[in-house]
Amino acid sequence: MEEFHKIRRLPPYVFEQVNRLKAKARAGGADIVDLGMGNPDLPTPPHILEKLVDAVSKPRTNRYSASRGVPGLRKAQAAYYARRFGVRLDPDRQVVATLGSKEGFANMAQAITAPGDVVLVPNPSYPIHAFGFLMVGGALRYIPAEPSPEFFHALERAVLHSVPKPIAVILCYPANPTAYVADLDFYRDVVAFAKKHEIFILSDLAYAEVYFDDRNPPPSVLQVPGAMDVTVEFTSMSKTFSMAGLRMGFAVGNERLIAALARVKSYLDYGAYTPIQVAASAALNGPDDCIQEMRSIYRKRRDVMVESFARAGWEIPAPNASMFAWAPIPEQMRGLGSLEFSKLLIEKADVAVAPGIGFGENGDQYVRIALVENEQRIRQAARNIGRFLATADKTLHNVVPISAGR
Repeated sequence: MEEFHKIRRLPPYVFEQVNRLKAKARAGGADIVDLGMGNPDLPTPPHILEKLVDAVSKPRTNRYSASRGVPGLRKAQAAYYARRFGVRLDPDRQVVATLGSKEGFANMAQAITAPGDVVLVPNPSYPIHAFGFLMVGGALRYIPAEPSPEFFHALERAVLHSVPKPIAVILCYPANPTAYVADLDFYRDVVAFAKKHEIFILSDLAYAEVYFDDRNPPPSVLQVPGAMDVTVEFTSMSKTFSMAGLRMGFAVGNERLIAALARVKSYLDYGAYTPIQVAASAALNGPDDCIQEMRSIYRKRRDVMVESFARAGWEIPAPNASMFAWAPIPEQMRGLGSLEFSKLLIEKADVAVAPGIGFGENGDQYVRIALVENEQRIRQAARNIGRFLATADKTLHNVVPISAGR
């Protein structure tokens, strides 16, 4: 049976292959250390849960909510931007609450994209950055993920050779999956380029608070003078407050873009459940000691992962931010590609990671490792991987490299 048109535009979801293998292994009794999905394992801070429970008990909160977000929540997000970035936002015209940053990106793509419109997307990048636009008929042109001079060379080439001219460029720093971090000088150059060529900037800042250099917290592109003319930025409560399942995020910035997003959302949803919005307001307005504790836990896990994996024979660069490490596949196994290597880790080491090919073809020599297990489990994963790598020659003898089958 022929696939529907939009489904045909989407490549196979490679993470599902790993998930099926992981589920099969667990069904067989294997103790899988799951470092694949970026699903926070830390508890939601108690003061947020207390506010959620209190709001649930009030009958009026079970009615339809506000698609744009309740006023108190939008004010809390504006206050957060003022406090953290020194950016002033009008909560009525420049802030929209979203069902996580993923939904925000997807609906922004619906709002601004005509069939055939070109969007500049980093490769590798979080899948919704690309496929949100593909699903609504957009065309993609890939640019480097690293905030380097080559990024701007690629932008110049894209504007010169794309027909029609690109409508938007996607940014994501701290980056998922690569953990790259951008500074304000980089953002200034991007804003200048976007304004010169009349291109929108869509910035994913979901990992704004997950960083490990206290002297250099990740900035917002909206800190650049004039950025508000061309930019919308997406943030999320998922990682900062371990609220992933509550699906709460925001889009902020340019009034025209925010209005377009709000109009699309008004046809599609009634907003997040009101008690969740009330709890999110409490999170944004509350103390930040829980954020510092979260940061400290991820930093310790990062250090344990880098040290223990190195002893196991796998050298991994230490990320400066995000809850991920972007790990080059060990050299002797690089020819397998990231999907086959990820499958081998489940089968031979009882460890699950995310194959880099799932984030774009430029990620196929890497896997993403999420810091979502405790330090003891991370050390267990390292021991398992060490035993696996020690027998790699025998293992590889029986495995056909993925490139050989193309």
